[in-house]
Amino acid sequence: MKPLNERQERILLSLKKLDYLNREQLQKIHRLGQKRNANRILQQLSPYLSNYREEFSTIYYLNKTGREYVNSQKVRKKSNFVQHVIMRNDFYIFVGFPHEWRNEMKLTDGINTVVCDAWFKANGRYNILEVDHMQTMKENKAKIERYRGLLEAGAVEKHFGYFPMLIWLTTTKLRKAKLAELCKGLPHFIYTMDDIK
Repeated sequence: MKPLNERQERILLSLKKLDYLNREQLQKIHRLGQKRNANRILQQLSPYLSNYREEFSTIYYLNKTGREYVNSQKVRKKSNFVQHVIMRNDFYIFVGFPHEWRNEMKLTDGINTVVCDAWFKANGRYNILEVDHMQTMKENKAKIERYRGLLEAGAVEKHFGYFPMLIWLTTTKLRKAKLAELCKGLPHFIYTMDDIK
């Protein structure tokens, strides 16, 4: 195989960082231009990528060769969780590709433990992202109560100096309203997918 150029390596590294990306997301993150050009570039990377069609887009992720090239141990496969990740990555693009962005971070005070979908720094402050794709409101409520426990314990403030903004990304206005009700008393902001497109 030919050695990869810098842009090709950056594409593989973004897949290492973000797990799954659709073609439109790759176009935005890496400025790949129009659909035809993006398809050509991604075709050149086919020895390093796996992909499949889902609804109206093609989803890309690293295959074994791609993982070895960027030294990634994380094996990705087609799963029901992919759309959740695609939503998370839409938000990553929406907030301008923050340099400080970590997926699946654990926050704990020894009693309450939450694994947030992502935490990131924007405008000098840390934020927590939760993606509401197909969870039940009961699951969301339980997670919000764990965040409330973390707030009351003050453990997160000791780490950051403040309690980060809890940002939710959800699918509908109705779910947005329900989440807003559940988050009362917590620093929060809620977006729908329509808000960030």
